[in-house]
Amino acid sequence: MENTIKKIALNDKHIELGGKMVPFAGYHMPVRYSSDKEEHNTVRNGVGVFDVSHMGEFMVTGPHALALIQKVTSNDAAKLVIGQAQYSCLPNETGGIVDDLLVYKMDEEKYLLVVNASNIEKDWNWINQHNDMGAALENISDEMSLFAVQGPKAVETLQKVTPVNLDEVKFYHFTVGEFAGKKDVIISGTGYTGAGGFEIYVKNEDALDVWNAIFEAGEAAGIKPIGLGARDTLRMEMGYCLYGNDIDDTTSPLEAGLGWITKFTKDFINSENLKKQKEEGVTRKLVGFKFKDKGIPRAHYPIVNEAGKQIGEVTSGTMSPSMNIGIGLGYVEKAYAKPGTEIAITVRNKNLAAVVEKLPLLKK
Repeated sequence: MENTIKKIALNDKHIELGGKMVPFAGYHMPVRYSSDKEEHNTVRNGVGVFDVSHMGEFMVTGPHALALIQKVTSNDAAKLVIGQAQYSCLPNETGGIVDDLLVYKMDEEKYLLVVNASNIEKDWNWINQHNDMGAALENISDEMSLFAVQGPKAVETLQKVTPVNLDEVKFYHFTVGEFAGKKDVIISGTGYTGAGGFEIYVKNEDALDVWNAIFEAGEAAGIKPIGLGARDTLRMEMGYCLYGNDIDDTTSPLEAGLGWITKFTKDFINSENLKKQKEEGVTRKLVGFKFKDKGIPRAHYPIVNEAGKQIGEVTSGTMSPSMNIGIGLGYVEKAYAKPGTEIAITVRNKNLAAVVEKLPLLKK
């Protein structure tokens, strides 16, 4: 198995930086360099860089590109203008989710899809299987590196290495321009931390130069490399879903609180059934919660009501570095989904008090 694990372009750089490398989604990835808490706080208060080059990228081009994207994704990509990105999902035929993804409109007949690393092959096969309109597809995952430069000091850091006015690149918009002396770099106002910042897509051969330029520019701001451990705690504080934990082949986008990316203004895979589900209402919902008792929730821990009856299950849980309390996400019966509802999480045979919270869990 070991020899089939892929390496991202900067694998050796992360080892040199002291990154603890672990197998993740089929790749060797840095899980941490110092401590998760320190790295988490660096991103919340300053600026940090995640190498997320394990993510997958597909180009969809030609006169039928939009038609294919409209068929396989839940959001309405017809609304996109060139230079805009959209969060979406790939619904399956049984009410669940094949994957969640980003759709970038690069040009009139050119789109970039960014998918989760663990689902590259699955998504590629799924989209191709439904491509009966002849859109041109290219899997460029192995050619691209992706750096998420996140935190309140990200803009001032990155502005030093690009002539592009970053203040003009709005949230969920992007531009293709010069960056660290390299041409055709995608500079995207997206991220998975809620701390602000950009995601930078570069060709593998430019990755090291770009990485080094970012770190040189961020030195005064105390820039640090950040691992997957802190990426997880940061996204949980925001209540962002992680595929494989909070959403999967069995969870409906409507149950997962992703009704806002499920647009019935068009037909897409399984849209009839999802529309029916929307009209009839779901029986369970993904909620965020905060502990009132001391403890740390983990995936698969039972969620119970005040009488101790199981009403759901934790899908993601951690100790929040920003709030120093246990937080998490989980599915509960609809009756318990309202913010302010008292629930409990069973941790080692003890029911610890928690409360359902409106997302994001970390308030600005």
